[in-house]
Order: sequence, then C-alpha cells, then structure tokens
Amino acid sequence: MLLPLSVSAIVALALLSDMLAPRVVAGWERYRTHRMPVAAPFPDPGRERRAEQTARELLRSCVGEEEWGMYRDLGFIRVWGSQSAARSGGAEYAYLIYPHRPIISYEPQTGRLLGEHCVEFPDDTRPYGSSRLPDSDDVLAKWMALTGDEQRLLASANLHMPGRQVDADQVARDLWRLSRWEQARMRALASELATGPREQADERGGRRG
Repeated sequence: MLLPLSVSAIVALALLSDMLAPRVVAGWERYRTHRMPVAAPFPDPGRERRAEQTARELLRSCVGEEEWGMYRDLGFIRVWGSQSAARSGGAEYAYLIYPHRPIISYEPQTGRLLGEHCVEFPDDTRPYGSSRLPDSDDVLAKWMALTGDEQRLLASANLHMPGRQVDADQVARDLWRLSRWEQARMRALASELATGPREQADERGGRRG
C-alpha cells in the first residue's frame, strides 16, 4: 500500500516541478534584473576633447580678439565693469572669468579683490553622464551673462569674500601676468604700426627708382 502511494507522490512532485520550474526561473531572473544596476554607456575618451575643441572655436567666434588672446595665453578673460570712475575716467572694477570657478571682481587701479561671485551653467542637454559644461563653454556663458546683463547675473550669484574658493595669491599672480601680457601686446601693436609706414615708404621709394 505504501509503495503505490510513494510512487504517486513522486510522480506528482515531478509534474509539479515541471510546471513550477519555468515560473521560478523567470521570477528569479526578474528579481536579478531589478536588483542589478544599469550599466552606464562605455565612456568615449575622445568625447570630452572634441567637445572642448568645439567650445573653444565657438568662444573665439563670439569674444573679441583681445579677450580670446587672454584666454588662449592666460587661461582666463578680463571683463570691465559697467560702472565708470568719475575721477579716473576708467572702470571702477573688473572681473576675471575662469572656467568652472567663481567670477572674481577686483579694483583695476589697486588690484584689491572685491569678492567671488559663484554662478553655475549646467549642461542639461546631455542624455547621460556629467552635466558639467566644457571649460570654454562655461567661460563663454559667464562672459555673455556679464556683458549682456551684469546686474542680473550679480543678483543671482552667491557672493563670497575673496579667497574662499580661489586662492587670493593665485589671483594676484594672474593679475601680474595679465599686466605683463598687456604690455607685450601693446609693444607688438606699436611695432606693427611703426613697421607699416616704413614698408609703405620703401614701396613708394622702390616705385620711384
């Protein structure tokens, strides 16, 4: 009596296992898929370089020759403040724009730092990865905001004391580098202006001869 019952039980268990096994496997796979993190797309090592190169070309096409030369040679751009000093006839203050760092305001006459203006321009167009703009795009966004609507940018920025995020000594060195760069540029322009009339005179003399 026990033997037929045992055989029947084994047959029933086998049938149940055949029916339940696919469901158990499918459920386990769904569980694993839900638990496993989604793999990020494989990064393209050249993507950031290509994006920065495109950003540099755009920046060069938008800013003036002097601003582009500053960024190319020094790594930052100086923007004059919109308010002028009545006594000196020049700007009361100016800004230094660095990529992905606060905008630094300072007094051009004395070099005294006034503050750090923290603003961010995230890239919301990327389907994945970091929302950080290429360096040159970040500089261009700040330049456009300052030159387009300075007061609006200042109102939306977080103002901090000098030296909080950008080392004050480094800014002082950058201002010194900027003054040397401007002196060299002025000498080059003066040399070009002096060479031009001489070349024209030589050409006229050659035609008369």
